[in-house]
Amino acid sequence: MTQSDTSPAGKASIQTLMFRRILPIACLIAGFVVFFALGLDRFVSLEALKENRETLRMLVNENGFGAILAFVLIYAVVIAFSLPGGAIMTITGGFLFGAIGGGLVVVLGATIGATALFLIARTALGDVLRAKAGPFMSKMEDGFRSNALSYLLVLRLIPLFPFWLVNLVPAFLGVSTPTYVIGTFFGIIPGTFVYASVGNGLGALIDAGQDPDLGIIFRPEILGPLVGLAVLALLPVIYKKVQARKSGSPSPAS
Repeated sequence: MTQSDTSPAGKASIQTLMFRRILPIACLIAGFVVFFALGLDRFVSLEALKENRETLRMLVNENGFGAILAFVLIYAVVIAFSLPGGAIMTITGGFLFGAIGGGLVVVLGATIGATALFLIARTALGDVLRAKAGPFMSKMEDGFRSNALSYLLVLRLIPLFPFWLVNLVPAFLGVSTPTYVIGTFFGIIPGTFVYASVGNGLGALIDAGQDPDLGIIFRPEILGPLVGLAVLALLPVIYKKVQARKSGSPSPAS
């Protein structure tokens, strides 16, 4: 430790740095706790959407572009704080703005929220976790980083892992912000538009006394094409490995 580190100024600088790292995480945790403490989770439910659908549509009709901005902001906050109800929010977007319009506003809001969480996690925890994990994390990081866009697209396309987890993992593996934003934006489009389409027909379902199928993404006719897209996203990785074997050089870690 240098003299500057042990001086009052050095200690103050370290404390300031730690505060800046801890504060965003503390805010996320506090927001998550407040969300449930105030019972706000009851508003992010299918029952709440059914009960308030006419009011929500009236607000959208009266506020136009302002309603779109408000929805994007609310969706971004839900994703940034890793709050539950993403599927219901996406269906709501389709219900309020149509299959195409709803899909677009959801993709925008989700990308903004996921990017905010990614930046907070990378700044606050990324370096610490990499230092603690040692060589294993370094090897995994090198492999993920060399094929980051392909791997990220696969994680986004196939709904096997929680959305919040996929938001965090790239932050710990050294993925660049542009790659993360591009992979997130395009990777969530197919699944988002599936749920937005469900939301677009929600009114007819409610009138018929039926509930939307929240597990629609796992139907073979939906999941099959998503898996196909994921395989296409992996083609660059496969190509690199094949070329590396032909040339006799070791392929990047995967």
